[in-house]
Amino acid sequence: MIPPGILISAPSSGTGKTTLMLGLLAALRAQGVNVQPFKSGPDYIDPAFHAAASGRASFNLDSWSMDRARIDGLAGNAAGADLILAEGSMGLFDGVAVPGACGNGASADIAALMGWPVVLVLDVSGAAQSVAATALGFKMMRPDVTLAGVVLNRVASPRHDALVRVGMAQVGVPVLGSLPRRTEIEMPERHLGLVQAGEQENLPQLLAEAAAFVAEHVDIAAIRAAAAGTMTDAPPPAKIPPPGGRIALAQDNAFAFVYPHLLAGWRAAGAEIVPFSPLADEAPDVSADVCWLPGGYPELHAGKLAAAARFRAGLHAFAQTKPVHGECGGYMAMGAGIIDKEGVRHEMAGLLGLETSFAKRKMHLGYRKADLNAAIPGHDARARLRGHEFHYATILTEPDAPLAHITDSNDLDVPETGSVRKFEGGGRATGTFFHMIAEAP
Repeated sequence: MIPPGILISAPSSGTGKTTLMLGLLAALRAQGVNVQPFKSGPDYIDPAFHAAASGRASFNLDSWSMDRARIDGLAGNAAGADLILAEGSMGLFDGVAVPGACGNGASADIAALMGWPVVLVLDVSGAAQSVAATALGFKMMRPDVTLAGVVLNRVASPRHDALVRVGMAQVGVPVLGSLPRRTEIEMPERHLGLVQAGEQENLPQLLAEAAAFVAEHVDIAAIRAAAAGTMTDAPPPAKIPPPGGRIALAQDNAFAFVYPHLLAGWRAAGAEIVPFSPLADEAPDVSADVCWLPGGYPELHAGKLAAAARFRAGLHAFAQTKPVHGECGGYMAMGAGIIDKEGVRHEMAGLLGLETSFAKRKMHLGYRKADLNAAIPGHDARARLRGHEFHYATILTEPDAPLAHITDSNDLDVPETGSVRKFEGGGRATGTFFHMIAEAP
């Protein structure tokens, strides 16, 4: 059976969604409640924090890149849990202009599809009764989305809290919690966003503090009571064509950005995943069928990667006869070199000719559609893929044959085509700047 759910959202980014989400997950876990977390949208950092707080893997649900069957299949991971908690991205209704697989990528799409009521986190700093107008607008915006109530954040004083509640009562929106101003449990930020869960040394302490904070100031019982959902029966585990039967997967602080649903889907299809650490100078397992280098922060570890002779030699040997694929950071690490933010060039693996620089940062952000010119592990040439790109690398040169025709969510061409290079022994190296989410429906 699939339990009822709640989606935690907000009018915009930076309002406290993640703090509330992690606090709720940790507090409920401490109470013995088995909670299944999800993340709306193409975020690969938050799910790792969700997993640490809940003890269950968190999965991305994305209406632009996933069809309804894929979303339902991933929701099936909640079977056996007591409650679903999903965290939205950006603002509740924020998405792209042109709809994709079954929506425009907004968190509201997921709430509507799954029947999960929304708990809206409102930053009330600098306002009082006027905040109710925001809540009312969100309540009325989409008839297919139910607003369960609001949690007030950054409340200045009991008087401030009382004034905000007067406005909420006027528009008939329940107040489910009131969080006073506090900064010590906010998640730190670095580079592209949050510090990775694996890098947060005091994460257990932060989660415990967030749990105590939320338990003290939020009506957790009322949030549980508001949970609902339209799915009751669990579909079979979602299978995704794996890149190979035995996959050598780079996994460490330089290569950590891989969507949990891909790993689960590959395993459900019968694949075995064999992790290795380039930062520990480990080479991919020679018995693997394919090597996969996920995204991450290779630019922050460029010196160490450049000195990892065993990793680089092993990767070269592997690529002579078998496929190696990299996404974003993995793609950059497969290239000829990375220039760090100080302007120092570090030699990378050299399987491809890509040169990137962080000395002059340029943001690349958004959904991507790819029509493959050549096969990548798990997908034949001409396959159509959907994914997401987010990095700050400036591309100095991308000399190899283009891997794909890439467009954005508005069907406009994107110059970052990815690369493909074949080797005489039958192996090949491929790479993209976008993170694959799903094959296009």
